[in-house]
Amino acid sequence: MTLRLISDKGREECDLSFAHEVRERSQSHLERCYQCVACSSGCPVAYVMDYAPHQIIRMTQMGLKDKVLNSTAYWLCASCETCAARCPNEIDIVKFMDTLREIAIREGRVKQTPLPLFHNTFLGGVRSFGKTFEIGLILTYMLKSREIFNLKEMLAYIPIGINMVLKGKLAFIPDKIKGAADMKRVFGSAGKENR
Repeated sequence: MTLRLISDKGREECDLSFAHEVRERSQSHLERCYQCVACSSGCPVAYVMDYAPHQIIRMTQMGLKDKVLNSTAYWLCASCETCAARCPNEIDIVKFMDTLREIAIREGRVKQTPLPLFHNTFLGGVRSFGKTFEIGLILTYMLKSREIFNLKEMLAYIPIGINMVLKGKLAFIPDKIKGAADMKRVFGSAGKENR
């Protein structure tokens, strides 16, 4: 069901089926949220979000699909679970944020931020090596996001990279881990579930 709200910022559509879909897919019990703001006050990255976690939850409850999915807040979520630990109603906010990412990817709403590209590049490295390979991640991300970084910006990172290599913080060759084949199977089965 779609309703139209008229606010001081104009007309906004409320898609209540969106609220229902998010609640069902995430099993996060968003209806329990009474806006105590505990999630946002404990969130270590709320200060860089366009909307704090409690605001994203409220907008989802109201069915403000476009406002929620055009936000960058759920891409910035670090999945640290501080919000879920602080929530007095045991709402799984991390799973809620993951669900918003899945819906945004499904609907192609990923152009407003480079974060989905970074997310996929990071996961591609974990899929290939079983853990993150920092230099590979950085180079792959910068090559894939050429429209975001120009050559001058890329070259500015070279002194930082050299310093990290000299301090032994970056490896030129990815480490081999036990269970790399198991990790590939996990990614394979996760891909089948999302089809």
